[in-house]
Amino acid sequence: MAYKHIIWDWNGTLLNDNWLSIKSINTLLAKYDLPEIELAKYREIFTFPVIEYYKKLGFDFSKDPFSKVGTEFIHEYTAGMYEPTLHSNSLEILEMIRQNKLTQSILSASKLQLLEPLMDHHRIHSFFMRVIGLDNHYAHSKLTVGKKWIEELGHANHEVLFIGDTLHDFDVGQGMCIDTILISHGHTSHARLLKAGVPVFRSFSDLEPWLSDRIT
Repeated sequence: MAYKHIIWDWNGTLLNDNWLSIKSINTLLAKYDLPEIELAKYREIFTFPVIEYYKKLGFDFSKDPFSKVGTEFIHEYTAGMYEPTLHSNSLEILEMIRQNKLTQSILSASKLQLLEPLMDHHRIHSFFMRVIGLDNHYAHSKLTVGKKWIEELGHANHEVLFIGDTLHDFDVGQGMCIDTILISHGHTSHARLLKAGVPVFRSFSDLEPWLSDRIT
C-alpha cells in the first residue's frame, strides 16, 4: 500500500548544515583547548543524545556543565543559522510528494522557536501541515513528541514514512512503529547508517525513484 504521509527530519536531512555544526563546535573546542574536528570524524562520532557526542569530543562536564557548553554552541550556531541552504533537489522532492497528494510534516530535535523562522526563510512552510520541534535546545530525543504526532495523524502506521539522516532518526522511527529510510548527505556517514538495516540513500536524486514507486 502506498504511503499517505511523510515525516521529515530537518537538520542534515533537508537542511545542509553539517558544515555550520562543525564550524560552531570548533569555536567551542578552541575555547576549551580541545582538538578541533573535521567532517569525516564528525560524521563518525555525532550521536544522540548530543551530550554523548560532546563527551567524545573531550568536554569535561564536571568542570563546565553541559547546560553551559550546549548554550554556547547554540549561540554560535544561531549566529549563522540562515547561511545553510537546503540540500540539492529538496524542493523538487517536496513538490513531487505534494503533487501526489501526500501530506508532510517535520519532526526535529531542534528548538521549535528556531524552526519556524527557518521555514519562512527557505519559503517551504506551505509544504508541511505541521512543524514539530522541542521546547529546549539540548537535543535529547524527539521520540515522545513523535509518538504523540503519530496518534494525532490518524493514519495507519504502515501509511507513514520517516526520512532522516542519523541513527537516532532510525531509533525514533522504530519507536513510532513506522517505516524509516535514511539519507547520508547529512550528519552521519553512509557506512554507519547502513548498520540500521534499512534503505540508505546518498542524495535526493538517489531517493526520488524509490520514493516515487511508493507514493503513486
